[in-house]
Amino acid sequence: MMQSRLRLPPDGADFCNAPFANTAHRCNHHFAIVLKTEFRSTESGMATQRKIKVLFVCIHNSARSQMAEAFLNQIAGDRFEAQSAGLEPGTLNPLAVEVMKDLGVDISANRTNSVFDFFKNGSLFDYVITVCDGANAERCPVFPGVTSRVHWSFADPAAIEGEWEHRLAATRLIRDEIRSSVISFINQYPVE
Repeated sequence: MMQSRLRLPPDGADFCNAPFANTAHRCNHHFAIVLKTEFRSTESGMATQRKIKVLFVCIHNSARSQMAEAFLNQIAGDRFEAQSAGLEPGTLNPLAVEVMKDLGVDISANRTNSVFDFFKNGSLFDYVITVCDGANAERCPVFPGVTSRVHWSFADPAAIEGEWEHRLAATRLIRDEIRSSVISFINQYPVE
């Protein structure tokens, strides 16, 4: 993830001719804007690019945000670190557990989290992605730091009425929409 930092050159410094590894800069002898990629070390001591941190938020953190978190961590956990939370955390939706199990993804041991706990703890995210309706998305707190807010609207599996099999089939469609959105999001960050 690229982060923007403003650097003022020391008096008399010539930033136009200075080497900037992994940076982009604009020089006019008054300032340089430097974009820096953050790196982390692996056990072998090799530097690797820092994972992009994503928080998925829905109302109860019981289905949509749980599925999005699981998909992002499963598909691209080497490049992304996903978590999920709710505005009013509830209990894990058994429909979500079942449809994820269909794809070999076990979320049955997940717990629901409060978005406000992440906020109070000062957690930093590159992206906060709301996966509920627009009105509830507006209730999400504004996180500090360089955070991009994105909204993906999906139907709520808890609102689906009817027999279990009908509700399960409808939740599978929602699951597939979420998976498709996650894959599109991942594809914005190609492997280098």
